[in-house]
Amino acid sequence: MPRPRTALLVPGALLAALLPLSAAAHAADDPPPVPVDHFEGEVPFASQPADGIFTWGGDADDPPTLSLADRADAPEGAKVLTGSYDISGYGGFTHDFAADQPAHDWSAHQGIRFWWEGHDNGKKIAFEIKDGGANGEASELWTTSFTDDFSGWKQIQIPFGDFTYRTDYQPVGGIDHVLGLTQMWGYAVTLPVGLKGDFAMDDVELYGKADQALHASVATDASVYPVAEGGTAKVRVALATTGGKPVDDPVTVTYATGGGTATAGQDYTPVSGTLTFPAGTPSGTARTIEVPTRKDRAAESAETIPLKLTVDGAKAPTEIPQVVIDAHGLPYLNTKLPVKKRVADLLSRMSLAEKAGQMTQAERAGLTTPGDIASYDLGSLLSGGGSTPTPNTAEGWARMIDGFQLQAQATRFQIPLIYGVDAVHGHNNLYGATVMPHNIGIGATRDPQLAERTGAVTAAEVRATGVPWDFAPCLCVSRDERWGRSYESFGEDPALVESMETMIQGLQGRSDGSDLSRDDKVLATAKHFVGDGGTAYGSSTTGTYTIDQGVTTVTRQQLEDIHLAPYRSAVRRGIGTVMPSYSSLDITGDGKGAVKMHARGDMINGELKGKLGFDGFVISDWNAIDQLPGDYANHVRTAVNAGVDMMMVPYTYKDFSSTLIDEVKAGRVTEARIDDAVSRILTQKFELGLFEHPYADTSGAAAIGSPAHRAVARQAAAESQVLLKNSGGLLPLKKSEKVYVAGSDADDIGNQTGGWTLTWQGASGDTVPGTTILQGMRAAGGDVTYSKDASAPTTGYDVGVVVVGETPYAEGVGDVGNGHSLSLSAADQAAVDKVCGAMKCVVLIVSGRPQLIGDRLGEIDSLVASWLPGTEGEGVADVLYGARPFTGQLPVTWPKSESQLPINVGDASYDPQFPYGWGLTTRTTVPHGGGGTLASLAARAATAERRGDRTTGQDLVDQARLLVQQKVGQRMTAAVAKPFADADHLLLTGHYGQALAKLAQAYRAA
Repeated sequence: MPRPRTALLVPGALLAALLPLSAAAHAADDPPPVPVDHFEGEVPFASQPADGIFTWGGDADDPPTLSLADRADAPEGAKVLTGSYDISGYGGFTHDFAADQPAHDWSAHQGIRFWWEGHDNGKKIAFEIKDGGANGEASELWTTSFTDDFSGWKQIQIPFGDFTYRTDYQPVGGIDHVLGLTQMWGYAVTLPVGLKGDFAMDDVELYGKADQALHASVATDASVYPVAEGGTAKVRVALATTGGKPVDDPVTVTYATGGGTATAGQDYTPVSGTLTFPAGTPSGTARTIEVPTRKDRAAESAETIPLKLTVDGAKAPTEIPQVVIDAHGLPYLNTKLPVKKRVADLLSRMSLAEKAGQMTQAERAGLTTPGDIASYDLGSLLSGGGSTPTPNTAEGWARMIDGFQLQAQATRFQIPLIYGVDAVHGHNNLYGATVMPHNIGIGATRDPQLAERTGAVTAAEVRATGVPWDFAPCLCVSRDERWGRSYESFGEDPALVESMETMIQGLQGRSDGSDLSRDDKVLATAKHFVGDGGTAYGSSTTGTYTIDQGVTTVTRQQLEDIHLAPYRSAVRRGIGTVMPSYSSLDITGDGKGAVKMHARGDMINGELKGKLGFDGFVISDWNAIDQLPGDYANHVRTAVNAGVDMMMVPYTYKDFSSTLIDEVKAGRVTEARIDDAVSRILTQKFELGLFEHPYADTSGAAAIGSPAHRAVARQAAAESQVLLKNSGGLLPLKKSEKVYVAGSDADDIGNQTGGWTLTWQGASGDTVPGTTILQGMRAAGGDVTYSKDASAPTTGYDVGVVVVGETPYAEGVGDVGNGHSLSLSAADQAAVDKVCGAMKCVVLIVSGRPQLIGDRLGEIDSLVASWLPGTEGEGVADVLYGARPFTGQLPVTWPKSESQLPINVGDASYDPQFPYGWGLTTRTTVPHGGGGTLASLAARAATAERRGDRTTGQDLVDQARLLVQQKVGQRMTAAVAKPFADADHLLLTGHYGQALAKLAQAYRAA
């Protein structure tokens, strides 16, 4: 979970040199030191955008106290920076240079140094510097640390070459991952945790003459060079300098093959020599080293030939390049064999460590080094929300993933990675992708064919960037809209969720998996198994969350009917992977109590894999095993034995792999269980065609964000709009009308797209390319005046449109009670009151869940639930101006008050503001009639039900629903709402005659 960027401590090697006082003098040929901080009062205690020193911490107690104190023993001047701390989470201080001034150039110097008063406590202190970006809080962070193992003043001297790039938290995608030193924004100090103490610091300055290795580097064009047996690998060695300047001094590169698993003289011809780049050599100059391999007749696994490079005068490559002689002649490589036989052959050859690696998934930004992919035989990588390459383009994604796949080619059997992303409403991590409405809006469309098309567009855009796996769709049945993930659900009715599972076919193609190798399909994931939408409010034990990751308490029958039902359908549809929920399940009467889903072998092994026959693989949620009881070894064996096949362990992949191996060796996890998990994983990799085509097929990249794809999203946005009230037929608007538009969400595409858009939580503002609702209205030809806060004069207008709602959130951060509510903000309420008090008005609610609007319903003429419509605001404008009719229906019950929650279709007591299934229409032809018409429709619906005629049955029920809505108007009562909602559920389950009977009951009660 993201935290303030200056507040994260990354443990690093002890890189700083601790120098005695006499070492302060600089060498005669060095430039004089350049001061950064004297701490004599020249830099104030202030934060961005000003030049200043400021503190931070994990909570109110963690930021240290700071002061400038007079000290007779100050190493420089009269004052020192001093402070005290008692940190339980994290804390420290920062000096950021002024953001409205140019960044500083430190490139002429060797390093940075400062005086520190030691207390010999043995604690590490992190020191980081800030490079590039717009300012100190939008820069890349480079870190090192020193140990307080001395007493009194010491000068800490750190060469810039000792700083390492921070991988855990950076600007989205990073900047260039290069410590250029020409655009520096300051430094930060992270103080020790768990120790009450004080500190003193003085005289931060730049020292020494820059080492050429800070500005010149030698790199190879790849780190791995696969070559067919008998072929010759060509390793390109290039010189690069900061700013592209020629080198001042010569650079030599001595190279030699040796080590690895290939045998010199038998598998390849050894080579050695020296490359020289003389003084004055331009940046970009390259030389080529050729490594010939030899051919024999034996079938073999891949063999490696490291090419060791020793560089003088420049920075050496971070990884030793390896030539890899491709595996060949082995049965698992034979595309003519059935997948089952290929899996069996490969599995029989793998070591325990290789199998453990296949069960391990790391976050791409969590890799210590890309070489760990081969060193730990990793089976998978992922991009979490906001974890993107630089630049965040389709080409950038493909290049990044190809680089990771290349590393996997250095493994013994060259098993490709399977890369996963949370593309939950389009390829939402990619800038410029087509962003669909969130699932709650897709559920409102009641259009299974459209749901499939949105899945197909998502799959095509995801696969075109080299990603073959999508952690979607969410098959949660949302039973309480206080849940921060409720918009990830298609709705509160399992029958509705099942009807929208056509999205799986859009993502994967045919249910037998035969389309998975196509360049426009991806492996899909049903999540979160099982019952995540049923957690009780107040049951969460995760941080400040109120309902997310809580406890779902149900009878066995409720579990079967509500929460398991969508997974039965998903398995029939051939879903490739399933992700368990963070939540706990408590089945009344089973004697187990509340048990975390990642530990429920009865549900994963027993129900999912056994009873339902799921033959794909189970992937854990992000760090989910850390929530299990006991020590780490217990976490691992419990989850694996429960049936979790691959573990999402973003930053602890090394610990997981080694612990799993130990558990197998100790007999606490069986070899058979490991083989089952790895077989499932390998099967999907073969089905995806990754062994034959591990690299990105970007032939479909031109269609990303294309007009054709956006047209699908536009239709989905239009069909998702639910017209809740329309007094006097105010909608659709006429283009001749003068329209006054106001509200926080009218012209905010960030709010319109919601969470899981570019970043995990999403953000307000101009975040992604697309069309806002306001822009859509203008594009539709409307005569529109806009005033966000309704401060502009309101006279002279025919109608007002007020677009209000929520700001983005995701998961537990968005739980009601965790800084969120179901009420409109004060600013939104004021905008509604002002506009609706001055003219006829339409109110659109842009949100991931219903908002409490009952107290203002009387002053609102037309009310629309817009949900989170995605990037295509023109789709909303289409229904506002009548280019398309309103046809959406509520996928969840709209409550009168929060005290009613949870409230769902089928409840014994049911008296909502608007019932499940409610949705007025602006179709030009609307059915007319009364009780007699309903009786006729009922007879025909009963016939359709007997014949299994879904098209006719749905049409008849839809006609009856519209008749009921016409009579009810705004006179909603419990006697009307309950049978009305029940009818929609019956329709979705194919009981057309019974649905008509319920609608007739609602009609009589109206």
